[in-house]
Amino acid sequence: MRKIIFVTGNSHKVKEAGDILSPLGITVEQNNCGYPELQEDELEKIASFGAEWAADKLGTEVMVDDSGLFIRALGGFPGPYSAYVFDTLGNDRILKLMKGDTDRSAVFRCAIGYCVPGEKARVFTGEVMGEISLEGRGNAGFGYDPIFSVGGRTFGEMAEEEKNRLSHRYRALLKFADWLK
Repeated sequence: MRKIIFVTGNSHKVKEAGDILSPLGITVEQNNCGYPELQEDELEKIASFGAEWAADKLGTEVMVDDSGLFIRALGGFPGPYSAYVFDTLGNDRILKLMKGDTDRSAVFRCAIGYCVPGEKARVFTGEVMGEISLEGRGNAGFGYDPIFSVGGRTFGEMAEEEKNRLSHRYRALLKFADWLK
């Protein structure tokens, strides 16, 4: 099995990545060393920079994940600032911001940055279209999962296996795994 270091403080992301990549012969090990996060509007630039920085710091191949929830009615907010906004406002305040909005469409995007020390990073992206529910539903997953709905059900209402077959991270990780082969 090939081992890749996943640089993130989010153990939920590591579990998802491990569940998705292990059938392909790849084990994922977490390292929480962190990396300086660019203040950019594009996930790809953030993931690329983070992967290059972490690979050089750790001296091994690494992957990073920068994901964001882009809500149309809020002009793409919170976008690349999703983690900060979730930690600061949470789902209830996002729902309050959207009170009365009829356009509830949103897209979850993921950029997986992969890098070997001394090389340029490669970035693999995935996205899933959905909508913001009227209320939080379900206890599964993490972050925005209880308010992000696909096909009438939130990620928070789905079993891990079902979410992992639909998610933005799954789509990005599949592209990454295909490239690794």
